[in-house]
Amino acid sequence: MPDLKHPNTRHRHRPAQRRRHWCCTFSPPLSPDYFPPSRSISSISRGKKPVEGSFSSPHSQQQLRPPLARRILSPGRVSPISDHPVAVTQEMHQNLTRTKSPIAPSDPQISALKPTTLRNFDVRLNARGKNGESLVLELGSKVLAANSPIFGELIASKANNISGVCRIEVADVENLNVFRETIELMFEEDIQKKLQKLGVFRSINILEVSAGIKFSRGVTACLRYLDAVPWTEEEEEKLRESFSKFTFEDDESAGILDRLASHNVVDSQHTLTKNLICSVISSSDIHARNEIKSLVKGLLGKSSVYEKNYPDLKNDIIEACKSSVASLTDHLIEVYGGGDASGSKKGKDRPSQGYISKRIEDIIWLLDILLDHQMAEEFVDMWSSQQELLKIHESLSPMVRYELSRVSASLFIAIDDRRLHCHLESRLRLFQTWFEPMLYDFSWLQRCKKGLDIETLEESIGQVLLTLPLNEQNALFMEWFHCLSKISSDCPNLSKAFQIWWRRSLLRGSDSTLPPRS
Repeated sequence: MPDLKHPNTRHRHRPAQRRRHWCCTFSPPLSPDYFPPSRSISSISRGKKPVEGSFSSPHSQQQLRPPLARRILSPGRVSPISDHPVAVTQEMHQNLTRTKSPIAPSDPQISALKPTTLRNFDVRLNARGKNGESLVLELGSKVLAANSPIFGELIASKANNISGVCRIEVADVENLNVFRETIELMFEEDIQKKLQKLGVFRSINILEVSAGIKFSRGVTACLRYLDAVPWTEEEEEKLRESFSKFTFEDDESAGILDRLASHNVVDSQHTLTKNLICSVISSSDIHARNEIKSLVKGLLGKSSVYEKNYPDLKNDIIEACKSSVASLTDHLIEVYGGGDASGSKKGKDRPSQGYISKRIEDIIWLLDILLDHQMAEEFVDMWSSQQELLKIHESLSPMVRYELSRVSASLFIAIDDRRLHCHLESRLRLFQTWFEPMLYDFSWLQRCKKGLDIETLEESIGQVLLTLPLNEQNALFMEWFHCLSKISSDCPNLSKAFQIWWRRSLLRGSDSTLPPRS
């Protein structure tokens, strides 16, 4: 322990700072009946000179030794427990009043703040946290009462205290550090400047404490600061919780409320979804379309919070799918409905093919969003009922019509991957409508894959086909077998599923243990 009679003279003198009317210590609270002895640092700071010779003998040292909890070496500093008394001289007192001695607390129960004199401290505020810790603040009653009517009433009710110090206790404090920072702001002239150093998240915590103790100046400063800065998603969620707990009548809260929520949430989301989808579909630039497709799919994906707050997402996407299919059908009828694609309208194939490819890409993109939410059952029924589109398919050139089979291929793969769960009737209608066109378009699907895995497609077609009734399997496998005998290299390889069907047909045909179908 350094010799206090010869203090270090090489310390740097800091410029004088504005006097604060508060101090605090994290320590076990003292009894309300305890009053510090007359020979404490408080008496020295009031200008009383120490009595010479008061520490001249061991006997006098034992008589004047203060209790262990009040052995203070410097203002705002709690001393370790020691059995050796310290004599305070006039020179030491002058050094202590000119300089500060802040130290970092080594114990979570003990905290040191900026020192100041004690002559303006007439309120002792004891805050007890929910975790058992306590915070003792010595404050000025005028500032405290002027900033918080709650504390003003408590101070007024205990104004007749004989000791001259008003003792207030606050229980069940959520966060003692935030509570202390909020009380500090009462002694700040520019609160908003202080909040800029604390940040958004801590300002939200201070806002809650300020609202709880009716510190209106702190509430206004917090709202102005929060309205002027951007938020992260975590900070926005925290602020949303704060506004659900407290009602802020301040005009500054209007801007924050407008940022947190819209008045017509459902209508705005409904309109927003349609606008986003229309922007993707109407985009003519290939690179821009790919970028915004990825962006919008992420926004509408299952992992997004958008799904929880917008239950009508499925209807909007199905409506967009129907609109795209109808637009595609009208275009094909206009271009190819009156004649053969290889005839007089052959010159329109190239621009028409680009439009068809664009529409098919839009339909598959919307289908992926539905599959992500496992809501594509209605799409299967809608695609299987396109009889008019199926008729046009027969008159299209192979390089154009294979685009339609890309949608069917996506459905077969999704059913096999168990991302799409549809009833037997839906699967059967899908095969009855699009299985034959798929067989004759397979050669172009192999040439122009566009991200399609052909082996996966072949495996998926066979596996989904095996989920149909046995009689339907017989007809579809025989249709595939006839196609294979004509164009073996351009036909999907369903040999594995065909062998499974063959073995099952023989086994079930000879199995008499199964009950007959009624």
